[in-house]
Amino acid sequence: MITRAAVVPHPPLLVPELVAGATAETEPVRAATLAAAGKLPGPWVAVAVDDSGPATIVPPLSGTFLGYGVDVVVSLGGDLRPDPRIPLPVLITAWLREHCAAEVSRIELVPPDMPPSECVSFGQQLASEDAGLLILGDGSTRHGLRSPGSNDERSGPFDSHVHDLLAAADVDGLLDLDPELARELGAQGRAAWQVHAGVPGPWRCASAEFFAPFGVGYHVAVWERP
Repeated sequence: MITRAAVVPHPPLLVPELVAGATAETEPVRAATLAAAGKLPGPWVAVAVDDSGPATIVPPLSGTFLGYGVDVVVSLGGDLRPDPRIPLPVLITAWLREHCAAEVSRIELVPPDMPPSECVSFGQQLASEDAGLLILGDGSTRHGLRSPGSNDERSGPFDSHVHDLLAAADVDGLLDLDPELARELGAQGRAAWQVHAGVPGPWRCASAEFFAPFGVGYHVAVWERP
């Protein structure tokens, strides 16, 4: 049974080599993400959102962040030649695995438009796993003028609400998140969070934090059994 889960973001800025000029500004979210992932028992089962989903990724596998500016090689195990086509959430999972000295059994990629009902069903299927659950997903990309997308005043209330739901371990509230609003705000993490909410409880939140460097919302939380 899954007894602990960590919700983390998966931006390239977690990797210090990719943000050489902004390591101090990005250190808080990096430290929080590593701390949350480090609390998971092994092996990990990861769930992330990517346009290539649905797909299941299993070790051995190696990839590189070269497409993001620096040839930082990461691995899920094995000694394979780095594949430049590896999706970003898989690269970040591998980077976290290496820094937390963990084992990853597999990564499940789900599509951004996965309906809440399917997210619940998927989460229910994960419940019996003897693993730590790593949930990867970013919040809105439209926080202020520095954001990758144009500023949207709804981003602040949206991510504040998500933070409150994670802090309260409110599965019903997470499942009520509007997929269309999340899409408009660039919050692709919505589907992964709702898969997490589909894993039967009870749950309690051990910690929850929110960061928004460079105009993108990043949620970090740890849930565990009471």
